[in-house]
Amino acid sequence: MQLHSNIVDVHSRRIYPAEIRINNGRITSVREIKEKQDHYLVPGFVDAHVHIESSMVTPVAFSKVAMRHGTIAAVSDPHEIANVLGVDGVDFMVKNAAKTPMKILFGAPSCVPATSFESSGSEIDAEGIFRLLQDPNIGFLAEVMNFPGVIQGDQEVMKKLAIAKKGGFPIDGHAPGITGKDIEKYVAAGISTDHECFSYEEAVEKISLGMKILIREGSGAKNFNTLIPLLREYPDRIMFCTDDLHPDDLLGGHINLLVKRAIGLGYNIFDVLRAAGVNAAEHYGLDIGILREGDLADFIIVDSLERWNVLETYINGSSVFKDDSINLDFVESEKPNKFNILKIEIEDLIVKSADSDLRVIKAIDGELITKELRFHETIEKGNVIPDLENDVLKIGVVNRYFQSKPAIGFINGFGIKQGALASSIAHDSHNIICVGTSDEYMAEAINWIIEHKGGIVVNDGNKLRGLQLDIAGIMSSKSVEYAARKYKELSAIAKEIGSEMKAPFMTLAFMALLVIPELKLSDKGLFSGKKFSFTSLFYLWDE
Repeated sequence: MQLHSNIVDVHSRRIYPAEIRINNGRITSVREIKEKQDHYLVPGFVDAHVHIESSMVTPVAFSKVAMRHGTIAAVSDPHEIANVLGVDGVDFMVKNAAKTPMKILFGAPSCVPATSFESSGSEIDAEGIFRLLQDPNIGFLAEVMNFPGVIQGDQEVMKKLAIAKKGGFPIDGHAPGITGKDIEKYVAAGISTDHECFSYEEAVEKISLGMKILIREGSGAKNFNTLIPLLREYPDRIMFCTDDLHPDDLLGGHINLLVKRAIGLGYNIFDVLRAAGVNAAEHYGLDIGILREGDLADFIIVDSLERWNVLETYINGSSVFKDDSINLDFVESEKPNKFNILKIEIEDLIVKSADSDLRVIKAIDGELITKELRFHETIEKGNVIPDLENDVLKIGVVNRYFQSKPAIGFINGFGIKQGALASSIAHDSHNIICVGTSDEYMAEAINWIIEHKGGIVVNDGNKLRGLQLDIAGIMSSKSVEYAARKYKELSAIAKEIGSEMKAPFMTLAFMALLVIPELKLSDKGLFSGKKFSFTSLFYLWDE
């Protein structure tokens, strides 16, 4: 097979018309020609860090959309499903991904459970990490979120790091806001990447210590605008990723959107394409081609270097996307799950008054971090109730792995005037999380999740509508298009009942993520990310 196109050669940093010959899935020759061509052939894109589960579909369904956007590979941390199903969950992801031509390299999840301060469905110890890293489809130790454990030399954490280092595997980081001597210890442990930088200065410090920085633009966390200036000075140290991308956003675009934005801002095209794929391929040793003779024929064809419309996607010399059609049939999926509880009662959500001020979570739209607010409790019949005038709603987390009393807190920022939102996507352990204006509405929403063994649901005070997530309570066995349509419907209803957040369900999912400060809620109680310990719902008199 031969193609004629303008080739964007990242290695020679030239753009020229060429004839490309392909045989047995590899590029056998690249010959410069005189005639300028209409289209451009560029290296395929790589998502350098993604939790595929956050798209709410299987790897195969994810790939069917990602390949349309020019993504040929992904570096995926199956941390979410691992927290539900353990090693079996990782095996499910690997087995499903084998059914798509898209190249997905999985990591061995390093933090299952993420912390000891929450209940997860499974545990992966050092022995489990060793077993996973024997699989050729698993090529790195996934994000080490337990940064206190690294800094303090926790025995089990250090065992996992030692296994990865001995095997020569890259180790991904997760160190939000960590600087100074702490980040020096963290990097010295062998951790080589970070996708959690809050500021340009933090990223520069980490680069100076040898880390590579991932610029993230997901559905919830977005730091492209803050970090993209790094590309001018450190083009070999930067990668693009999405981390968590909900199905409606995935339909709209993937790494191609970051490429288009960066080039539109005037960044060098060759540096951008390195960040969009080449750097990740080199860092993780991905088995992908990057447009050199002898490479696998992995590339995309775009209409122009301004519009960046993907016309074709090639993987291993085969066209997997062309003429707006994807060459991959729908694949039936297994539906592993773990949901072991009975429905709750309204009384389970009651909070008795302590005649004190409340410690309230401040949710910030589009951010993983939260703040801590102080409000005086609103009391009715001796019970603390939501204060709708000040947007102080009740939040609850229900352990879905074994029967226990729900943990209750209060939260500001969601803006709901009537009803409740609930989800079994609650990072990292994926218990049931719910926010609402009354115990009644919350109990109804939580019980819908329990009945359907996973999903997201809106209770508008009159009717419950939801999306069932029948795989591990976090993914649908259906298509991205189906999941996106239902998700958009539910997000719209959430806005109808008062929420002004761009992605209320994404924000809700991170209100149980204890490793991101400042104040979060697990199934075991209210948690201070600054102190990294549980804290009281009510302020003490001397606070």
